[in-house]
Amino acid sequence: MSAQVAISPNPTIPLTPDALPPQDLGTVLLVEDDGAIRRYLEVILHRAGFKVISASDGLQGMKAALISGVDAVVTDAVMPHLNGYELCRFLRRHPKLSRVPVVLLSGLEHQAPEVADADNADVYLSKPVRPEELTDNLTRLMKAA
Repeated sequence: MSAQVAISPNPTIPLTPDALPPQDLGTVLLVEDDGAIRRYLEVILHRAGFKVISASDGLQGMKAALISGVDAVVTDAVMPHLNGYELCRFLRRHPKLSRVPVVLLSGLEHQAPEVADADNADVYLSKPVRPEELTDNLTRLMKAA
């Protein structure tokens, strides 16, 4: 009886369960103006199994949403050029993007749910966001979409 062995594409790097590529849970557009936070969230989302498209402000996020097939959007609330609330309103009014789930992040105190509802975000999370809180919410929203 022989054991099956996984062959690593790079022989110097062993192929362990941690080194396997993550599952593909869908494509998330991440819109965050703070570069360090954006990179941190990219890593969290990628490790959870999401493909990530990043933008550094709301206007870039709007353009990326229009040209890329995205399954969900995670956006900061306060950004230059086009803030997260405006981006969310744009997405909700666009015929092809209106059903894309949106997670709105903010470093400000947590707002009342009716404020998030008024801007049509599906989920409002306060920064610093816990990785499992973000990924669990995204997974739930994307399954429901």
